[in-house]
Amino acid sequence: MAFTHQHLPPPFPFVHTHYPNPHSQKPYFSLHSKTPNLLSLFATPPTSTSTSTSSHSSDLIFLPFLQEKEDPEAQEEEQDDAGEEEEEEEDDDEEEGDPEDSMIRFFRSRTSASTQDPQREAKLSLQKNRRSAWHLASDIVSESETETESDIGDLLFEEKEQMSHVNSDSRPLPEGIVGEIVKIARDLPENLTLGEVLGDYEKRVGEKQCVEVLGLMGEEGLVKGCLYFFEWMGLQEPSLVTPRACSVLFPVLGRAGMSEKLMVLFSNLPSKKEFRDVHVYNAAISGLLCSGSYNDAWKVYEAMETNNVRPDHVTCSIMITIMRKTGRCAKDAWEFFERMNRKGVKWSIEVLGALIKSFCDEGLKNEALIIQTEMEKKGISSNTIVYNTLMDAFGKSNQIEEAEGLFAEMKVKGLKPTSATYNTLMDAYSRRMQADIVEKLLLEMQDMGLKPNAKSYTCLISAYGRQKKMSDMAADAFLRMKKVGIKPTSHSYTALIHAYSVSGWHEKAYTAFENMQRERIKPSIETYTALLDAFRRAGDTQTLMKIWKLMISEKVEGTRVTFNILLDGFAKQGHYIEARDVVSEFGKIGLQPTVITYNMLMNAYARGGQHLKLPQLFNEMAGLNLKPDSVTYSTMIYGFVRVRDFKRAFFYHKKMVKSGQVPDAKSYQKLRAILDVKAAVKNRKDKCAILGIINSKMGLLKVKKKRKKDEFWKNKKKHVRSHGGQ
Repeated sequence: MAFTHQHLPPPFPFVHTHYPNPHSQKPYFSLHSKTPNLLSLFATPPTSTSTSTSSHSSDLIFLPFLQEKEDPEAQEEEQDDAGEEEEEEEDDDEEEGDPEDSMIRFFRSRTSASTQDPQREAKLSLQKNRRSAWHLASDIVSESETETESDIGDLLFEEKEQMSHVNSDSRPLPEGIVGEIVKIARDLPENLTLGEVLGDYEKRVGEKQCVEVLGLMGEEGLVKGCLYFFEWMGLQEPSLVTPRACSVLFPVLGRAGMSEKLMVLFSNLPSKKEFRDVHVYNAAISGLLCSGSYNDAWKVYEAMETNNVRPDHVTCSIMITIMRKTGRCAKDAWEFFERMNRKGVKWSIEVLGALIKSFCDEGLKNEALIIQTEMEKKGISSNTIVYNTLMDAFGKSNQIEEAEGLFAEMKVKGLKPTSATYNTLMDAYSRRMQADIVEKLLLEMQDMGLKPNAKSYTCLISAYGRQKKMSDMAADAFLRMKKVGIKPTSHSYTALIHAYSVSGWHEKAYTAFENMQRERIKPSIETYTALLDAFRRAGDTQTLMKIWKLMISEKVEGTRVTFNILLDGFAKQGHYIEARDVVSEFGKIGLQPTVITYNMLMNAYARGGQHLKLPQLFNEMAGLNLKPDSVTYSTMIYGFVRVRDFKRAFFYHKKMVKSGQVPDAKSYQKLRAILDVKAAVKNRKDKCAILGIINSKMGLLKVKKKRKKDEFWKNKKKHVRSHGGQ
C-alpha cells in the first residue's frame, strides 16, 4: 500500500467543534475532574508505583503547556454535540473516565516511575562513552534573521524526494494488454480522450489489469489519462470499478491537486458494501491531504464514521497529521489518539510517529521522548524518521548536544542515517553559525555513501551567510553546489542573497536574484524578503519600491517580516508618505499595524527631526487599542531629549513608569542617567528662580543703581593699562 510510508504525512486540518467525541457528553479535557479511572491506552493497568504522584522535584511536565482557558462558547458547542450521541457510547465513556486525567496520569507516571529527571527519557544515558567525534558547540547565540531562515521543509518526506525519477518514455512496459493501454495513453493525440480509443479493449480487460494500468499511469504522471480510463471502467458491463482501483486513483488525483474531482468520484461511489472499505477511505483522505483540501478530508472522515467503517492505524496517523497541519495543539492530537484507541486502533509506528511530530512541533520534546519510550516498551521500535523528528526538534531549540546524542543512539541501534538525518544536524549548526562543523558533516555524509542534495549545501551557504564578511565563502559554497551538478533551489538562492545582504553587497544580491529568474526558479516570499532587506540596509528606496512593485505584479503576498522591512526602509530615509502607503497596502491583506509598526515609525520620525509627530502616533496607537511597550516610551523620550524638549521627555517617562512598561535594567539605567543630569540642571534653575521670587517679596534683593549712560561709550568701563612692566 502507498500508505506504509506515511509515518508522518503532511497534516490535515482539524475542526474540533465539527467532530465531537462519540464517547462523551463532556469536553475531553475537564481540567478540574478528579476521576481516578486508569488510562485506556494500556494493555495492562499501570502499577500503583506508576500511578502515584511524584515528589515536588518531579514537576508536572505536561500541564504548563496544555492547561489553557477553555472558550465558553466552544464548551457549549461540544456539550451540545456530545448530547446527540447514543446512550451506549455514553456508558462506554463513563467507564473510560475523563481523558484529561488519563493524559496527565500518563505523563506523570512516566516521569515519576523511572526517574525524577524527565530528560533521561531521551536515553542519552545509554551513551556510556560519548564519542569524541561529537561536534559539541559552544553556546553561541545566533542573530535572529527570521526573514531569511533557511527553510529545510518537512524532513520526513526527504527520502521520497531524493529518489530519482526515471523518464516515463524510457521505462519498460509490461507485455500484454496493460502495456498496450499505457502506450496508447502516452501517445494519445490532444483532441482525443483515452476512453474514445479503447473500444477494441471492451470485454478484454479485467479488474486486476485495470488496477495495474492506473498504477503505471499514475507513476508516469498521466493524471488525465487515469481519469478518463476510470470513467471508461465504470461504463463497462459489468463495471470494472473496484475498491482497489479507487485506492490507487485517489492518491494520484490528490498529488495532482485535483481535490474537486476526487470528491466527485468519492461521492458517486457505488453504495455496495465492498466500497465501505477502510482502504478506500484512507486513500481518499490521503489524496485530499496531499492537495491541501483539509475540510474535504474531514468530510470523508465524517462519512467514514456515519457508515460505521472502522478506522485503522493509517486513518489515525493521517488524521493526527491533519490536526498538526491545521494548527491544532498537541492536546487535541492526544484526545484524538485516545478516541481511536477506544475504537480498537492498535499502536503502530505510523500513529506514534505522527503523535511525536505533533508534540515536537509545539516544543514538547520531553513528552515526545516519553511517548517514544512507551512505544518501545510495547515492542514498537523507533525508525529513522522518528529519530529525525526528535533531532530536528532539539536542533531548532538550540540543544544540539541532545540531538547528537540521539544521532549516536540511532547508530547504536543499527539504524542507518539518511540524508535527512545529516541535513537536520547541519541545519542546527547552521543556526549557530558554525560553518566548520557543517563542512565536516558534509564530508562525513559523503564518506557514508550518501549524496548531499540542495538542502545540504543550503545549510552550508546559510552558515556562512549569517556571519558578516563571510559572504565570499557563502558564494564559494554556492558555486561548489553547482559544480557537482546539483541544481539550486529557491532556498539556496535565498540563503545566498541574505549572505550578500549581511555583508552590504546589495548589488550582488540583485545580480543573484536576476540569475535566479534567468534559471526560471520562482522566487519565494522569503527570497523577496531577503532582497528587500539588502536594499533596506543600503538605504536605496528606489530599488526598494521597484522590488515591492514586482512582488505586487507577481501576486506574491508579503508576510509580517516583509511588511516591517519595507516600513523601516522607507521611514528611516524620510519617505514617510511611502511608509504610510505600506501600512495601508498591508492592511488590505489583513496585516494590521502592531506596536512594532508604530515603534519603527516613531523612531524614523524622531531621527528625522519630526518629533512633533510622536504624540500623534501615540494617540493613533490608543485608537487602535495597541498598548505601548517600553520601546515605545523609550523612543519618545530619546526623541524629545534630542531636541532638548525635556518637559515632554519627563512627561512620557512618568507615563512609562505608571504603566509598568520599564525597559531592562541596563537600558533603563542609561535612560535614567540622561534624565537625572537634565533634571539636576532643571532643578538648579528652578531653585534660583524660586529664591529670587522669595527675596523679592521679602525685600532682600539689592537694588541696582542706575548710572547715567555715556553718550559715546554706552556706559562701558574704561580699562586702565598698567605700565609698570614696561
